[in-house]
This record gives sequence, C-alpha cells and structure tokens, in this order.
Amino acid sequence: MALCTNAKISFCCFLIPCLETFLVSTFILVTFNSNLIHLFIVILNLLFIHALFAAFYKRTCLLGQGFAFGLLIVLFANNTWKLFGIYLTVLCFFHFSEYFTVSVVNPKTLSLNSFLLNHSREYTAAAIISWVEFLFESHFFPRLKLFWWFSVFGLFLCVSGEVIRKAAMITAGANFNHVIQSYREEGHVLVTHGIYSICRHPSYVGWFLWSVGTQIILVNPICIIGYTVASWMFFKNRIKAEEISLLNFFGEDYVLYQKCVKTGIPFVNGYRVEL
Repeated sequence: MALCTNAKISFCCFLIPCLETFLVSTFILVTFNSNLIHLFIVILNLLFIHALFAAFYKRTCLLGQGFAFGLLIVLFANNTWKLFGIYLTVLCFFHFSEYFTVSVVNPKTLSLNSFLLNHSREYTAAAIISWVEFLFESHFFPRLKLFWWFSVFGLFLCVSGEVIRKAAMITAGANFNHVIQSYREEGHVLVTHGIYSICRHPSYVGWFLWSVGTQIILVNPICIIGYTVASWMFFKNRIKAEEISLLNFFGEDYVLYQKCVKTGIPFVNGYRVEL
C-alpha cells in the first residue's frame, strides 16, 4: 500500500520530534542530573521550534513530543507517576494513529478532525476529570496507585483496542469515515469480511476497550466506572444512528448481516427492522 504525502509527512513529524525530545531529554537527565520540571521546560522550547517548521503538522509534533515525554516519565519518575507516563504514551499514540491511518486508508476525508483531539466537549471534560482524579488519589491515597498488575491489564486493553480499531479501519479502507454518513457515496460497499465477520462495529469495540483501558492504567476507580458507562451509552446511541443509515444504504443485505454478526459491544443490539 503506497503512502500518500500527508501520511509520510505526518509520520516524520511524529517520529522526529519524538526521537529528538527523548534523546535530548535523556542526555540532560543523565548528564546534568536534572529533574522532570526542568525537562518539561526544555520540551516546551523544542515544541515551539518544531511548531515553527511544522505548520499544519504541529499537532503531530505535539503528539510525538507527548509520546516521548511519557516514555521519559516511565523511565525517570517515581512509581506512581510511571502510570501517568504509560497513559500519556497511549493517549498520544492513539490520536496520532487515528490521523495517520485515515491518511493511508481514506486520504480524501483527511482533516484536522481526523486526530479526534477535538472529538467533543464531553471527551475533553472526561480527560480532564481523569487527570484530576489521578492527582487527587496520588496525593491522598498513593497506595492505590501501586497495583501494577491492574495497570498492566489496562495497557493490554488499550493495545488490544488499538489493534482492533486499526484493523477495522484498514479492512474498511475507503469505506471508513469518522463521521456517520447521511447518504451513500459512490463506491461505498458493505464490508463483512475480515474483522467485520467477527463483529459489526469493530472500530467502536476497539475504541471502547481503549477508553476504559486508559483509566485502568491510571487506577482511577471513579473514572473506570464513569468511562465504562459513558462509553457504553455513547456507542449504543452511535451504533443505532449508524445502522439506520446502513439499513437505508444496503437494505436486506444489512438485515441478513445483523442476524449473523453481533455488534461486538455487550448488550448493544443496534437498530433492527424487519423487511
């Protein structure tokens, strides 16, 4: 599969700042025995420099640096903050991989929204709440953040979710879109092979696992429950709305597909109609 120009540039804009930030920061930490606060100032300066040259790709540079900073936290911070470092790398990689995968499989729909950074106000608020919970519990209940086996399980969910979602995007190819379509475009076909033969909405299954997994990594008990309920409700409504369009597009073919393959998310049946 040949990579388009946007895919190549975005990959470089993620990788180069990531490597530069990681290598420069590691050198500073090891050589000058600095701390992460000083390091953060250095990273901000590097980010400014990258932004001057990156223009449209400054979000990719930011995500690359965030990924590197997460790795540095894992390597050099105390045990509690290592969890946040893992979370930060997972978060940055997810949003970069969304943009990069769209640039590969369906470049005509590529936009800044493909990062999903501005997905919704609710998404942003949920992220901020999870950070506040982590900071609060790290300060007042530090032992709660020492269940490493729990965080490893969360990382497993995030990686599994990433693999499932990206497999869905690649399998769907040009049929994949971040936005629910209200009309059928030319060439839009019903995809039922590969991972779509296992569940009807693998991209949502992957995102659901990733979302809950991020909070398990942080060992945020309140947000684990909150993210699970909120994500389930979101995807329940999203799947219902999407399947109304798919039934209009594909009619009886989609009805037969519904009967053979489940949505993939527990207790979510989608929108059903009898022809």
